[in-house]
Amino acid sequence: MSAIQFLREKAGVLVAGVIGLSLFLFVISDFFGGSNAQRRQARKYYEIGKIGDETVSYQEFEEKVQNLFEIYKLSGNTNLDEATSESLREQTWQNIIRERILESQYKKLGIGVSTEEVDELVLGNNPHPIVLQLFTDQQTGTYNKSFLVNFLKQTEVDETAKKYWLFFEDEIVRDRMNTKYNTYVSKAMYVTSKQIEFEKNLESRTVDFSFISKSYASVPDSLVKITKSDIEEYYNKHRESFRRSALRDIEYVAFEVKPSEDDIRETEQWINRVKEEFAQAADPEQYINLTADTRHLGYFAGINEVPPQLVDFVKKVNTKEVFGPWEENGVLKIARLIEVADRPDSVHARHILLSPNESRTLEKARVQADSLIRLIKTGVSFDILAMTNSDDRGSSQTGGDLGWFTEGRMVLPFNNACFTANKKDLFKVETTFGVHIVEIIDQSKKSRKYNIGIIDRKIIPGSLTNQKVYSEASQFAGTNNTYEKFQKAVAEKGLVKQVANDVTPTQKTLPGLESPRSLIISLFQTEAGKIVLDGNQQAVFETGDKYVVAYCTKVQEEGIAPLKDVENEIRINVMKDRKAEVISAEFANYIGPGKSIDEIARSMNLTVQEASGINFRSYSVTGAGVEPALIAAASSSESGTVAGPVKGNNGVFLVSVHNVIQNTDDNSNTLKDRLLATYQMRGTYEAYEALRKSANIVDKRYKFY
Repeated sequence: MSAIQFLREKAGVLVAGVIGLSLFLFVISDFFGGSNAQRRQARKYYEIGKIGDETVSYQEFEEKVQNLFEIYKLSGNTNLDEATSESLREQTWQNIIRERILESQYKKLGIGVSTEEVDELVLGNNPHPIVLQLFTDQQTGTYNKSFLVNFLKQTEVDETAKKYWLFFEDEIVRDRMNTKYNTYVSKAMYVTSKQIEFEKNLESRTVDFSFISKSYASVPDSLVKITKSDIEEYYNKHRESFRRSALRDIEYVAFEVKPSEDDIRETEQWINRVKEEFAQAADPEQYINLTADTRHLGYFAGINEVPPQLVDFVKKVNTKEVFGPWEENGVLKIARLIEVADRPDSVHARHILLSPNESRTLEKARVQADSLIRLIKTGVSFDILAMTNSDDRGSSQTGGDLGWFTEGRMVLPFNNACFTANKKDLFKVETTFGVHIVEIIDQSKKSRKYNIGIIDRKIIPGSLTNQKVYSEASQFAGTNNTYEKFQKAVAEKGLVKQVANDVTPTQKTLPGLESPRSLIISLFQTEAGKIVLDGNQQAVFETGDKYVVAYCTKVQEEGIAPLKDVENEIRINVMKDRKAEVISAEFANYIGPGKSIDEIARSMNLTVQEASGINFRSYSVTGAGVEPALIAAASSSESGTVAGPVKGNNGVFLVSVHNVIQNTDDNSNTLKDRLLATYQMRGTYEAYEALRKSANIVDKRYKFY
């Protein structure tokens, strides 16, 4: 077996776990011009992100994506949809961030991986998990070092396999570097006596207390005066809390491309031409597969499963006549009866599956199947042979029993073999899964069934129809080139306008549109109040079966929100602060020496509430909700006194502790060990997250994907 074939069979899942999948995307060519201004403009256009002071270009990013895609393709995986390609791009982006951030840290700390260390990780007595996964026999679960040695020898003469292996070797080195860095960080963690004392204090005192509260809503807004300077002061003090992401609002109309009368007529003419050929076809199944939109499945259907419009037709049992055409959900169809047979409605069977693998060819599987059939016929238990030989792990443990199944539940060759056989028959059948030894345990009563061949053709818009609708959309965009004209035209023409607010740069969907990603990318290159244009300055976007004309109606850039955009939010917060002052002053009028919380409550016509079992680690208080300030005040107050006023999330509180439970257990050593383990564990990921945050990462992938 070749080295690359070995890795394809052994490492496909591993590659998926390491890098994900991606589409094979077109790399935009470098258009850097001759002048410095052009080059600067081009660099800015192709800047896909920034990590600290370093930029990441589209070309660099896409090259890495393509490299990973090539590695994955070498493992035999080529089924790439949009979700898996997005997963690969995300993995690539995170790898670039990690490499840029940690590279300088590795250099500062002198972290590296020597050639001898790599050899030890690959060929040593304690190999890296990647090596173990690649070269462990899946049947026995045993690591086979000889497989590894033979494979490495093959890579010396197989360049493709060598490239494939180097990918895994790089992953091993990267993981080793990261492990060393995490070890440095975690081992630097320690716990001070003050930290132990602080943690003990958090749980050393549990209290039961009474409290009264007055909500902010009880104070009329008219009693609170807020000035412009109050708002500006609050904004300047809390600027970071107003950091926001980029968002856009969009309004658009869609011109749907529907089949015209000419398109319908053309499809009818086509299917009528085919109808005569279908009737004369010597091999109707092959003709269907070469002609129809949908392949012929080949399963038989009972009369109750036959489409209503075909019931009378199939009962005539005429295999030369063609029925139709008829329309069904925008599809024209014609039908021909291919075969009629008496078959059971359901079958109870068991099987032994012999799948080809690295040690067994299809021919060997056939020979082994013949041997097993001879053993069964001599009296050897089918159950035991299934348990010890079948590659179908789902049924082997039950002696290969598949239970009862109806037509269409199994792959076609297996299905037809079972439904044409008789009870107690023992036979061999081949499918895409391998060679099956099948025994029919039981069958239901036979009934008349029909194999119906259908040729279908979807009625789709032709090129002229597409051109006509595109022209309509283009004319609409050209005529209504301002937002005011757009609004007026929508009203006059009675068009359906769609609105989407707070669209994010990475969003993949818009109401009523299929695959609108190109429209969203262009939306984030458009100013507020302007028509959305694509990279070629065209205003008409094709999304699925629709042409779309859109306007950007609101722009929110990433960063600190300007004061005018958050003024109302600030006003609410400042008003809450002012109301807290009013309520606190009111409470102060009733607080006095010797006054209990019950007396204060009666004087202010408030209700006393009770809370129990509260300490600094508590999350909420029954009757008050999530109120950290109330919890802190109660946990630290002396018993028998009235504490407050306390400004909370929803109102102002007074507190009176009436019971204190002290925890006198001296668990300093246990607490120290627990804290140290926690800090070391956190250090393995929080150090990187801190570095990541300080790098001020800018992600502009939305410009291209």
